[in-house]
This record gives sequence, C-alpha cells and structure tokens, in this order.
Amino acid sequence: MPTAIAVTSADLVLPPTDPQTPPAAVLPGPDARPLDAALADVRRLLDQQGHLVVVCPASVPPATAQRLHAVRSLLESDRIAIVRTALPPLGAAVLVRQLRQLSACDISPGVLASAARLLTHYVYAGAVLGSVARLDHVPVGLTSHVKGWLPGAHFAVLAGPAPQLVRLGSGGSGGSGELAGPDFGTDLVLARGQLQTDWPTAVLAPRWQVRAVQEAALPEASARWWGTGRLVEFAAYLPDLPVLHQLVASVRRETCHWCRMELIGDRCGFCAAPLPTARPATAAG
Repeated sequence: MPTAIAVTSADLVLPPTDPQTPPAAVLPGPDARPLDAALADVRRLLDQQGHLVVVCPASVPPATAQRLHAVRSLLESDRIAIVRTALPPLGAAVLVRQLRQLSACDISPGVLASAARLLTHYVYAGAVLGSVARLDHVPVGLTSHVKGWLPGAHFAVLAGPAPQLVRLGSGGSGGSGELAGPDFGTDLVLARGQLQTDWPTAVLAPRWQVRAVQEAALPEASARWWGTGRLVEFAAYLPDLPVLHQLVASVRRETCHWCRMELIGDRCGFCAAPLPTARPATAAG
C-alpha cells in the first residue's frame, strides 16, 4: 500500500513525470479549510493508504504548521509525518514529486519520510532575480545589496544545497561569476515570474549539462520567498526513479528507539526523535 504524500498548497504539486507517479493530497491552512473538514480529509487518507507524509515548507504561515500538528494530535495518530523543508517553493515542489515517485516503490513509510532530508541535498534550487534588496533566505553582501537597488541589475542566486550569489550582466547575460552546479546528470524545471530573461535556459542549462528543461507555473509563495516578483525560479534535480531509489536504498537503515519506525539518517521522519549516540565503552573495574 503506497504511503500518501500531502502538501500545504496546490502549487507544490508538479505534473507527474510518468503515469506511475501518484498524486499528492492538498491540506491547506485554517483560512481555507475548517478543522472538522481537515480531520476528515486526513482520516480518509490514513484509512485508504495507512501512512501519511506531509511536506510543509518552513516558510508557510505559522497557523498552517500549527493546523497540521493539531490534526495529528486530535487524531492521536503515529502514522502522520510532518516533514519541514527550507527549500524555496519550486525546489520544495520538486522534492514533493520525488517523494511521490518513491512512494510507489517498496520503501517503508519511515524511510520515505526521512529520505526527504537526504534528497534535499540533491536539489539545486535557485532563481534569477531583478533585485536582492529584500532577499532574506540567502546571505547577501553589502555590495550586492546596494547594487540590488540599481535599475537593470540581475542576480543569479542559489539557495541550496549551498547558498551562492553572482551578479549577471545587463539583461541577465554574462556576469561576474557562475553558479557551481551539480556533478551528476539532472533535469531543470523553471517557473517564470515578471522578469524577462532566458539566462536559465541559454546559459545555466548548458553549463550544468542539463538533459531536459520543463516549465511550470510560478508558485504563489515564490515572490514572497525571494523578496521580489521580478524573477525566474529554477531547480535542477535527479529525474530518474531508479537513481532515486538506489540513492535511498544505499543508506543504512535504522529503527527509531522511540516509535519503532524504520529510518535513514540521524532523525526519525515521524516522531523527529534523533538516533541515540553510541556511549563509549567503560573499562571494567
């Protein structure tokens, strides 16, 4: 039985890459769905699919995250994992689609939930911005901050796996540097805001040896996350399910000492309990 994947907004659900990719449920915040309806939605998902992994971006309003925790508490269910991610909106949508792909495989719910942290390191999420004056999520030096107010300034910014920022030439061509990209084969998805530039497809994709480029609608939260609506957001990612599956399967599996769920990494995806550190052996005396 596949583990259900859910998100906090519909624009985190990208089109599937193949017919076998399951859909994702949408669990909006309290301003869009009353509590009794939210409880019924989650109860139905659990009845149908056994376990639920909810991807909740760190940038959502506090009330949305509080709603998810309230639902889990009221249902008294240990079968709901709330996975937080600091990825920008389009990168988070890519992560969600990868979890949807993996949910159809022979992967336990605990491993699937904890795999989100692993997969995040393989999503190169960034944007071309018309200004970095209001960019809060990526470190911006004073010089770039000042230049961010200048007309015609364009910046290429990478939020993860490691933050980077370079200033591009006028209109987004050329630049004073380049973003360090992945050393593995990727596809690129991009979402266009109000900025007119072909830099992601004309410059970035060839440099990163991207195999294919797809376009998606810009998530509603993107302008707020990046501090401007003058942007083109992009994310490079591992598109192939066999590669994703092998990546997750190659990591040693552990059992959570608290809830007994299977996991990879150093923290349970369901109860968030860390793996206990091994105690040093003491000499017999």
